[in-house]
Parts: sequence; C-alpha cells; structure tokens
Amino acid sequence: MASWTAEAPGVVERLLKENAPEVRSLARFLRRRNPALVLAAARGRGGLAALYAKHLLEARLLWPVLPLALPLFALYGARPKAPFPSLLLAYDLAGEGAGAEELVRAYRGEGALTLAFVGREESPLAGAAEAVLPLHLGGAEGAGFLAGLAATAQLAAHLLEEPRLREALPALPEAMARALEGEEGLEVGEGLFVLGPGFAYPVALEAALRLKEAGLRAEGVAALEELFPAGLPLLVLVGRDGVLAGLIPALEGLKARGVPLFVLSPEPEALALADLPLPLPVALAPELDPILLGLGFHARLAAR
Repeated sequence: MASWTAEAPGVVERLLKENAPEVRSLARFLRRRNPALVLAAARGRGGLAALYAKHLLEARLLWPVLPLALPLFALYGARPKAPFPSLLLAYDLAGEGAGAEELVRAYRGEGALTLAFVGREESPLAGAAEAVLPLHLGGAEGAGFLAGLAATAQLAAHLLEEPRLREALPALPEAMARALEGEEGLEVGEGLFVLGPGFAYPVALEAALRLKEAGLRAEGVAALEELFPAGLPLLVLVGRDGVLAGLIPALEGLKARGVPLFVLSPEPEALALADLPLPLPVALAPELDPILLGLGFHARLAAR
C-alpha cells in the first residue's frame, strides 16, 4: 500500500478539526451574502477538486460555478467579468497552482471573496487570497487531492441549512480507514476506462490521470454511451447515491457485449455484475462517498 493512502484518514481528520472555526465563519458570511456567481481557479488535480466543488455547489446549493481558464489569463490577461457579490475558489493542492495568484488578486481587488485551498501554507495563493483553508498534509502530499475534496465538502456541509451532510462529516476519517480494508488488487493490464457517475466523476478523472501517469491508457467518463468501445475493461466507481438504478441496465448491456467490468462499490447489486468485484466496506453520504471510492481505488491499485 502506498504510504500516503495509510496517512490519508489522519490528514482528513486533522483538516476537519483545524479548519472548523474558519469554515463556520466563512459559511455564516456566505449564507448572509449568497454569491451571484462562484468562480474556480485551479490546475491539474486542483482543477478536479474544483470540478467536485462545482458538482456540490450547483447540485446542493443551486449556486452557479464557472471554472476559469488560467492559460487565457496567463497569455492574454483575459478574465470574465464577475457580478457582485462573487466567490472565487482557488486550489493549490501540491504546488501546481503557480500563476493563479495574480488572478486571485485581480478578483479580490474587485470585491470578490477569495478563498484558497492550499496543500502548502507557503503557496503564493495563501498570500493572495482573503481566506485560506490549509489541507494539513503533514508531508503526505499524495493525499492532497482527497484532502481537497474533504475540505470542499466541509465548507459545503456548513453552507447547507439541513444538517445531514454536516452530521455525516465527522465519520469521514474512520470511514476512510475502513475503505483501505480488502486484499483485492486491481490488475489494470494495458489500461482501462473509469466511470464515475454524479459526484464521483472528478474521482474517475483523477483515477484515469493516475493511470496515465503510469504510462497506461485510461479515460475517465461520467456516463455510458451507446457506442462505448470494447477492448479495455471498464472500472465503475459508484457509491450509494441513487444513480445505480439507472446504471444497471447499461452495465448489463456492456457485460453482454463482452466488456470486462471491474466494480468498486458498497452496493451488492453493482458488485454482482462485476468480473472483478472490489467491495467497498463502507458508505456515508452521496457527497462523501467519492472520497472513499478514490481512496479505495488507490489502495487497491497499490495492492496489485
């Protein structure tokens, strides 16, 4: 098992505790002054954490989220006009956010509330943003992506009026520790497609990125198309969030066509379809299950 996967539950436990006062303060302010638009600035895996934020804020709070094209700002100084009030979320999970600080300063100067999620507290973003949520990685930089998701989920939980997500959040570190259980290794071969429906889509993209970094062929997808190509296996990352009922018929069709199915899930119905079932021994909430799926993927990939 990769060392950072074993450290990830402790990282998340630490950031949830240390960031709680600042998150509560930010949430109180934002509930009083709902942003007309949320902007997101990030690169690399930070961009995938920003995509997760887009899913959460649009689905649960109905706040529109616009990811910014950092290369356009770097090349042409181009940045969309933002209405007042606006919120800018900037991510620098492991030093990949270089260059975004000027954009953050520009929007901050125009009155946007700027919030940086940083894996390193010396990140230039930390100095440019009005508010900062450190990820408290403690050297476990491999956990930066999942920590970024957890920090985003913590903010969303405190922004929501209903308490369901807020009440589930304290159980996340222990659930992550349980997600590491299981001896099944993920044999990738030449590569695979990774399906992450709903909130799990950013995690599917990160899993595919990890495989590409290892020199394998991989693509992350959010939905199954009728012309899904045969040849490579399909890894399905699905939690307990109600999307499974609509997914089962499509998976049955792919299985009938001979597409090898690998399934990482807490759901027995999904696992029953798998050529390679990878049981996830725990589920928490639709918004938090992607974090468990992501950690479960990396743990099983390291176990192969």
